[in-house]
Amino acid sequence: MFQTLINGLLIGGVYALIAVGLSMIHGVMKIVNFAQGDFLTVGMYFSFIFYTLMPKGSLPYWLLIPVAVLMFIFGIIVFRTAIIRVIGKGDSNYILLTLGLSYLIQNMLQLIFGPNFRSLDISNELKYSAITMFEDTMILSSPRLIAFAGALVFVTLVTFFLNRTNMGRAMRATAENTTVAQTLGINVKLVFTIAFSLGTVFAGVAGLLMTPMFLISPQVGTTFSTIAMCAMVLGGLGNLKGAMLGGIILGLVESLSSNYLTMDIAPVVINTVLMLVLIFRPYGIFGQGARKA
Repeated sequence: MFQTLINGLLIGGVYALIAVGLSMIHGVMKIVNFAQGDFLTVGMYFSFIFYTLMPKGSLPYWLLIPVAVLMFIFGIIVFRTAIIRVIGKGDSNYILLTLGLSYLIQNMLQLIFGPNFRSLDISNELKYSAITMFEDTMILSSPRLIAFAGALVFVTLVTFFLNRTNMGRAMRATAENTTVAQTLGINVKLVFTIAFSLGTVFAGVAGLLMTPMFLISPQVGTTFSTIAMCAMVLGGLGNLKGAMLGGIILGLVESLSSNYLTMDIAPVVINTVLMLVLIFRPYGIFGQGARKA
């Protein structure tokens, strides 16, 4: 049981990283990005390309900075060419746009890389390395532990950014009320661009952290997109702390149901937990209803 909980906690940290990026975009821009999981896939392929070109012999986490920079640029391009055109024009527009963007990314990746699964050329010694504790009664997978630590560091950094920098305060003000933020002289277009790009970086970094653990394919992000949305709704829309907790809860639920039931039933259990939480907490664990005045 304890080993199962530890495994769920570690993978839940990575789920939380995806959900925090999605929650940041929703919190500032009030849209749900249905292509978030496909941004994760793009991050996986960026990691694959870099790792293929560079010398082998170690896990690919040293690619963190170039992948993050590329994902930030990718986020700016997507926002400036597509997303900005549907801001403030109704929910159906951004839903259709991001769904279309999801299919476009999947098919472009399949056209470029083909439909076959790919994996990083990492030795089994590195891929399956682990830390043993309590006289070998508990095993911590090194790739999962590093992924969890990376997710924790990124969430800590973005929390500092939002609370201690002028741009972070501008983002929080814009999330509170876009019209008032504009009247105060805040460049809302720039804030939206940075928020969307940071959300894209979170997805791409999550993809990098997952490459040693999962096979890469054009459709691999679909599952993670669903989990991220469940985590965001579970924690409360637009709440970063709630998204972090929601991701960890879903990681634990997935690990427990996969270990004690079957792998196939894990998505059913995850959605059942989400449904039960929303029955008693309609706005999520940390969510709040709209202000009345």
